[in-house]
Amino acid sequence: MKISEIDARDLSEAWFLCLRKTLTEGYEYKIERGSYAGQHRKELDFVVVQVRNPGTRPLIPDVPQGVPPPTSMEYIESYLPYLMTAHKAEGEQYTYGQYLEKQISEVIRMYKEDGYNTNQAFMAVGDSQSIFLSDPPCLRGIDTRIRDNKLNFIIYFRSWDLWAGFPSNLAAIQLMKEYMAGEIGVGDGELIAMSKGLHLYEYSWELARISAGVK
Repeated sequence: MKISEIDARDLSEAWFLCLRKTLTEGYEYKIERGSYAGQHRKELDFVVVQVRNPGTRPLIPDVPQGVPPPTSMEYIESYLPYLMTAHKAEGEQYTYGQYLEKQISEVIRMYKEDGYNTNQAFMAVGDSQSIFLSDPPCLRGIDTRIRDNKLNFIIYFRSWDLWAGFPSNLAAIQLMKEYMAGEIGVGDGELIAMSKGLHLYEYSWELARISAGVK
């Protein structure tokens, strides 16, 4: 398996760099199980995306004229409660917030009361029953580290839709990080995201090529 490394200034640049990498180096295959089964996607074997200044605004990418934006701040603001609280709408199998809500407050307490030098401030998503869901959680964990008085996030996605999921997920997670940093009393640090399933579905290939300037 090939490990791809992306070093980006901000969330927008990270998205564009990942588009180019996936379009030019991604493995193309037919999906046998999961979302859009029967269709094709391009996927990186394993990617590590380091974002140096994830708090730089705007948090979402500005796509070329004529390309529908992959997300919006209005959507992200409506999505944020599903990331940070246990609220679940009727018909939903799960939300990230049902796993994260209590862990967020515990990580804040841990850093404030016990100090910054710990490796235990990890927040898990999913449980032993998640494998039996028709669509298990994509985000599986958010690890944290405070260095130089700044809160950093290390994130893992088992599967990750690059076109729409990536910019929405990271913008919302960044807002959550800023909230936690403020509660702890530290600055906002870097964001490192990893996945063995960062992909572009077939429907988005042409949009991705136009956005990334790949012929």
